[in-house]
Amino acid sequence: MPASTKLREDVPPGRQTLAFAVHLFTASGAVCGLLALIAAVEGNWALMFAWLGAALFVDGVDGSIARRVRVVEVLPRWSGETLDLVVDYLTYVLVPAFAVSTGGLMPFWMAVPASAAILLTSALYFADTHMKTEDKYFQGFPAVWNLVVFYFFLVPLNPWVVLGIIAALSGATFLPIKFVHPFRVVRLRALTLGLLALWAVLAIVAVVDRLAPSVWVTWALCLIALYFLLFGVVRPRKTSA
Repeated sequence: MPASTKLREDVPPGRQTLAFAVHLFTASGAVCGLLALIAAVEGNWALMFAWLGAALFVDGVDGSIARRVRVVEVLPRWSGETLDLVVDYLTYVLVPAFAVSTGGLMPFWMAVPASAAILLTSALYFADTHMKTEDKYFQGFPAVWNLVVFYFFLVPLNPWVVLGIIAALSGATFLPIKFVHPFRVVRLRALTLGLLALWAVLAIVAVVDRLAPSVWVTWALCLIALYFLLFGVVRPRKTSA
């Protein structure tokens, strides 16, 4: 067994157990993904997004916990990064793609190619070793199809518009466009995290209202989405010394 994959004998068993619990917490996102898929099969889209939201919460906090526990040092045999990508592909990509193909957003003959584009481009994106820039932005559209599809169900759109958005974002996966990582990017972090928290509250309201919330909730969610969409594109120019 390579040295990098051995359990560290100098680490107390209690710390190893705690680190493994963090991995289990990350893996629990896959269970949320399964429950979301079951809800999607039943056509219960609000419940599907509730479970996807739970998975999103796990993904949002597990990294900070892992760094605090120093999982990489304590349990080098298991790659938290690989585990995270496996769970993310299920919850960010596969379940939303299934919703696109079966949710009545567009005719079936359009929905299948659209779902295929989501699956193919996202698989390639997750395999990209340069998906994050040095300043902690995502390089290219970061395959957050769970969020995109949430808006498809929240805001009724013409099928051709839905198809156009999917095509544009699929293409943006490979473009040198920056998208903000809300927890890592330093610029305007307080504002970004505040809007993210507000978005989470409003999204919960929308799900509780079975994706038919008050107009002001929908508008607020759309404006926050616009902020995150444009954050990496509209950036201050560097001034020369």
